[in-house]
Order: sequence, then C-alpha cells, then structure tokens
Amino acid sequence: MASLRRFAYALLCGSGLAGTTAQASAAGFGTLDSNVVLLSALGIGGLAAAVVMAVACSFWLGRISRSEKAALRSAAHARADAYAVKSLLAGDALGTVLWVVGDPLPHLLGTAAVLDRQIPSGGKPSEDLVRLDFAPWLGAPAAAALAAPLEALRGQGRAFTLPITGPDGAHWIAEGRTHDGSRMLSVRTAPMLGAQAERVQEEDAARGILAALFAAAPFPVWLRNKAGALMRTNSAFAQAVGAPSPEEAVGRGMELLDLSARESAAATRREGKPYQTRARLVVGGHRRVLEVLEVDDPAGAGGLAIDITEAEAARAEVAHTIAAHRRTLDQLATAVVMFGADERLAFHNSAYEGLFGLDAAFLDTRPTESEILETLRTARKVPEQADFRAWREQLREAYRALEPIHDWWHLPGGQMLRVVVTPNAEGGITYLFEDVSEHMALESRYNSLIRIQGETLDELAEAVAVFGSDGKLRLHNHAFLSLWSLSAQALSDKPHIDAVAAMCRPLHADLDSWARIRAVVTALEHRSGTHLRMERADGLVLDGAAQPLPDGGTLVTFRDVTDSVKVERALIERNEALEAADALKNAFVGHVSYHLRTPLNTLIGYSHMLGEPSVGPLNGKQLEFLDHVRQSSDALRALIDDILDLASIDAGAMALDLGEVDVRATLEAVGEAVRDLLAERQVSLQIDAPAEIGAFTADRRRVRQILFNLLSNAIAVSPPHGIVTLSARRTEGALTVEVRDQGPGISGEIAGKVFERFETHGAGAERGGVGLGLSLVRSFMELHGGSVSLATAEGGGARAVCRFPLAAARRDEAAE
Repeated sequence: MASLRRFAYALLCGSGLAGTTAQASAAGFGTLDSNVVLLSALGIGGLAAAVVMAVACSFWLGRISRSEKAALRSAAHARADAYAVKSLLAGDALGTVLWVVGDPLPHLLGTAAVLDRQIPSGGKPSEDLVRLDFAPWLGAPAAAALAAPLEALRGQGRAFTLPITGPDGAHWIAEGRTHDGSRMLSVRTAPMLGAQAERVQEEDAARGILAALFAAAPFPVWLRNKAGALMRTNSAFAQAVGAPSPEEAVGRGMELLDLSARESAAATRREGKPYQTRARLVVGGHRRVLEVLEVDDPAGAGGLAIDITEAEAARAEVAHTIAAHRRTLDQLATAVVMFGADERLAFHNSAYEGLFGLDAAFLDTRPTESEILETLRTARKVPEQADFRAWREQLREAYRALEPIHDWWHLPGGQMLRVVVTPNAEGGITYLFEDVSEHMALESRYNSLIRIQGETLDELAEAVAVFGSDGKLRLHNHAFLSLWSLSAQALSDKPHIDAVAAMCRPLHADLDSWARIRAVVTALEHRSGTHLRMERADGLVLDGAAQPLPDGGTLVTFRDVTDSVKVERALIERNEALEAADALKNAFVGHVSYHLRTPLNTLIGYSHMLGEPSVGPLNGKQLEFLDHVRQSSDALRALIDDILDLASIDAGAMALDLGEVDVRATLEAVGEAVRDLLAERQVSLQIDAPAEIGAFTADRRRVRQILFNLLSNAIAVSPPHGIVTLSARRTEGALTVEVRDQGPGISGEIAGKVFERFETHGAGAERGGVGLGLSLVRSFMELHGGSVSLATAEGGGARAVCRFPLAAARRDEAAE
C-alpha cells in the first residue's frame, strides 16, 4: 500500500491536486464512497472528488483532538491515494475492475459499473474473483475466455493480455495487472491494424461509390427507415412520381407503389424474403410495366424498379408470331424446330415433340441445341457417334452456312430421318425432320433379304439350286457349280431344268433320278417333294431332294454323303466283326471255365486229402509245402473267378440275384471271412452299424464280395495292431457302407486309378495282387446302381465309401 500511496502522491503532486481526505463520522459527511459517488453523479471526476473530500476532511479535522486528527489523516491519505490511483488507471479503458489489498469490495470504473449489482451491500463480501460474473458486462463468450486468466491473476498474481470479442462483435483487449498484492482488470478497445484500417477505407470508398450509383441510376431507387417511410430516393424516382427533387419526394412522402403493393412488400420482408413483382404503374404520367424488387435490412429497406414496358411489348409480339407459326406448322407431319442466333430453342411443332418423345415442359424452358442433343443422346434418339462432341460441333457449322444442308440420321432404334438444315436470315437455323423409316425399312429388308439369301446359299456346304414356276433356274450357289463341274457363265442365262439336267448327265446319267426332280419342278397341281440317292460314276454318293416353295418355285439340293456312307459301311462291317469276336469271347470264357476250373478243383481236393491223417503222416516241411499249395490254389481259384466275373460283366451275361439283405448280418459275415487275414496282419476289426439298420434289396453274394475285397485291401495296408472300421448308415435314399483303415492313405492321383483293371498301385499293392479286386467292386456297384469312392480320410488312413441306392430300380436290366 505504501508503494501505491507514493505512486498516487507523485501523480497528484505532478498535477497540483494533492490534498487530504478523512473518514467521516455519522455526524459528518457520511462515508467517503457515498460522497465520491455523489460528486461523480454531479459530473466531478475521480481526482477532483478526492480533492474536494480532502478539503472537507481538513475542515472537519479542526474540530477533534490532535491524536485523532493524525489517525484520521493517515486513513484519509490512504483512501485518497487509492481513489486517485483508480482514476488514473481507468484512463482510456472502457471499464476497469480494481481489487485493492485490505479493501474487501472490488471497485468498478467505466462500463464495469454494470456489475455493481453483484457486490453485496452488507455482510461479508466474497473474495473470489473468478465467481464474479462478467457476462452482463463483456458477454458470455468473453467471460468464459477470461475465467482461467482471472483465476491465475487471483491465485499466482500472473498478469495477462487477452484479445476478446464483445457482445456486438467489437474487438477489445483485456489486461490483468498486479502490484503489491492488488489486482486490476481493464478492458480497452483493440487498436485498429493496418489491414483493418485499409478495409475500413475500402468500405468507406464502396459506400461512396454506391451512393453515387444510387443517385445516378436511370431507374427509380429508394430507401426506407424501420417504420417503412421513405428515407432517401434518387432523381429517377422523383421524376417517376412527378416530384421536383428527391428531397421533395421524401418530404412529401410521394410513393411509387400503391398501398396494397407496399403492404405486400412489408409482409414479404417480415418473412425474411425479398419482395419481387411485376406491376403496371403510372410513371411520368404514362402507364408502364415495372419490375419491382424490395429487400429488407436491419436499418430499414431498399428497393428499385426497372421499366420493362418495351420488352413486354416485344415479348407479346413474339408470342403472337409464335402462336401463328404454331397453328400453321402444327398441322404438318414434318417435324420442324427453330433455334435462334443464341442457339436456344425458338419454336417447334407438335410433330417434333412426337417424333423424338421430348417433354413439352422441357422444351418450354428454351433449352440450347446442345442440351436437346444431350437429352436425345441419353434417350438414344440421335445417330450413334464415335466422337459425339465432334459431331455436335459439326452440326453447329450450320449457323454459319449460306446454303441448306441435307443429311440422313439413322437412329439406334431403327428409324431413318431425312434432315434438312436451313440457315435463317436473321440468325439461327431451322431443322426439318422427315421420317422415312418405313420406306427405308422396306427397301433395306428387300436388299438385305436378297443379299442374305445369296450369302447364305454360298456358305452352304450343300449344292442348292432354285427353279421358278416356269422351270427356269433362278438361284444357285458355288457348291452347286463345284459339285456338278459347271461354270457360272453356263448358268448366267438362267437355263431350264432340262438344260441343267443335260449339263449334269456326264457325271450322273440316271434318267430316272432327273425325271423325278423335273416332275417336282414342272408340276402344276398336287406338288410334293421327293428325296433320292445318287451314286455317280466318279464314286461320289449324293443325297438329293426337290422341295416345292410357296411362290411356285422349287428348291433342289444335293448333299455329298460319300464319307458318311463309307463310315456307315465300315461301321456295319466292324459291328459284324465285333459280334463275331463277342461270340468267340463267350465261347472262350466257357472253355476256360471248363478246362481251368475242373483241374484246379481236382488239385485243391487232393491237397485237402493229403492233409487228412488217414492218408498218412507228413513231416513239418511237407505240411508247409502242402499249405503253400492250398494258398496258391485258393488264390488261383479267386483269380479265375474274378476273371470269369469280369468277362461275364463285359459280355453282359451277369445278372444280379436280388433279394433282401440284412445289413448287420452281412457285415458280421464278412468280418468272419477276413478273420485269418486280421490274425495274420495283427489288425483288429470294428463293426459300427445301428441294430435297427434293417435290410435293403441287393445281391447278397456280390455285396459280400464287394465288402470282402475292400476289407482285404484295408487290412493289407494297415500297420500292425491297427484298426479297420466297417460301418454302415442309412442316408436319404441310400445305404452308405464305409471301410476305413489307419494306413498311409492314398493320393488324389492314385485314387482315380485304383479302380482300373490290373492296377496294382495304391491300396493293397503290397499284397502282390493282379489288381482286379477294386475293379470288380466298381463293376458290382454299378450293377447295383450305386457308386464307390476311395480317398484319404481326415486324421490319416484311407476311406472307401459305397452307396447302395434304396430305390427298387436296379441296373439288372442293363446286365441282362
């Protein structure tokens, strides 16, 4: 406080205003604050108030004791110092808030006085600077921006300078200062920068230019105040309402618009919309058509009116001319469209709309020729172009042409338009479109028919000749000339059928064949076609036909079937040879069956007899040899049975003995049949089938043979102590039997070959078989109408799946 006091005294002494103040008692002047406020209300500044109060206090001090005078004088000096500092600190600020150490209440200067309501008049005042709401003074955004800096100013005494924006958009500078524990917040107007000053100058210049334009505008312009009364007009306005000057028009309230128009304009502006209308008004004593525009502004409203009387008259005349043209040209079937010099649509008739299917509302907008062409291009109503832009620019050359331009438009939809483009003398062009699609279509169809007919005939491999109702040759193709060794010149005179037959007789002299063809060509009633075969002297075999045509002509065709006849004859001979070979094969199968199986059965029988004890004892080596003989005999018999089965299948002599097959019993019987193989390989068998799986229709013997072969292969590839699984499940429409082993699996390449005959790679290969087991499995499954597959299972091993159909139909008919 001492520093503030010294600072205040220096300022006061420098200005010659040093004085003293004292705290008044209840019997004196009251509080110093109330007196200062009173003096301020009377127009006395802060420093002057301090001086006056000091003088008053000096007069009052003369009435008390000397010690009291000294104490009061010290307090008065301190308060005078504070108020002097406050006044000087306020300076050029818009407002200042000052918190003095020891003074519980903040001091508000300038515009900050609006916060006076927040300072309590009694009780304990708040010391929280941040909670003082500055929004009523600075606005909510600025108050929010100052919250953090003021907190730092109060807590740490941290000074700051912060640009803020006032409620009306004004740019201010907020400054926070501290000295000896006191705090001060002052708000000043931000100094205008160079760019801002330049912008202000530009705005002033723009306002001057606008004012000059306002005064010199050749059409009426006016401004209104907030009440809607005229505030300013230009000379054109005064002339329009018959006033000597713009000031006179404003002073006398001479309106250009009538009352209803003004009320309507005011109502429209209140909605936030500009008021725009076309009105017939009296201007300078004459009725004119004006385009009126009036817009709203916070300060009032402004408007202008443009005279369009001549334009309206010209528009009416053009509309009358267009209506007359429309009435005349709408009767034409030819499509007519006119474009002005600006390349915009000026006129079109109904035929034009109908020809191109254009929307009338679109044409009423007066689109440009380019816009119409783009629309027609989208609708595929213009010729297809590789470079549409170049084609469109070529059309625009008609605007600079001197003579009419003739063109043809072939539209994608098949329409053909004859187009005539005529340049107009006053600028622009006129299009005439004539639809010649029907005429061109008929001509094109006829020409295309003739061309296609000729090209088709020439591309045919058959020799074709068409004779007219008069018997003369009308058409022929190259194949006809080549087949009969004729020249085109010989047939150019369109000879009669008799002449053509004479030309062809050197290669085929059978008169009966040509007579049959001639009868069809020259018949008048009850005409019917004929087919014949010719074998020419050069070895060619031809199939000929003569077919009557609806127009009275006759189509004669010759087709070279020499190769097919030769193939047919060769096939017949081959079939006869195959039938003989098949008979020989069946005889061979029967012969082998008798001459191989009979001695083999005898050999097997004697081997079993030698093993009987009644024959005599055999030593160990002899028993071992006898066991090998039995195994080889059984293998040989199985091989012969497989060969005989395959031969029977190939010969179609095998038939299935269908009957009810118990699934569970069949699986267990097959498991019993492979018991020795399981023991030899030290492999176990698991049968997995529901007890209620039931039966199905099949050949019991062949089903067991199928499963035996699959189990034999699975056991052969299984490792010692492995497990082979035989399972059966009923699925939709089929019985699925699966054999799964724990062997090395099978590759996809081998899986497709293992069912081939004599294929020894893959499953069971290490047994050394001849590769007929899986081939028989596939053949038997096909006879049952089922299928078999073999693949590597998930988790390792191979998985063979047989699907037996449950339907009654079987392939036994094919086997028979």
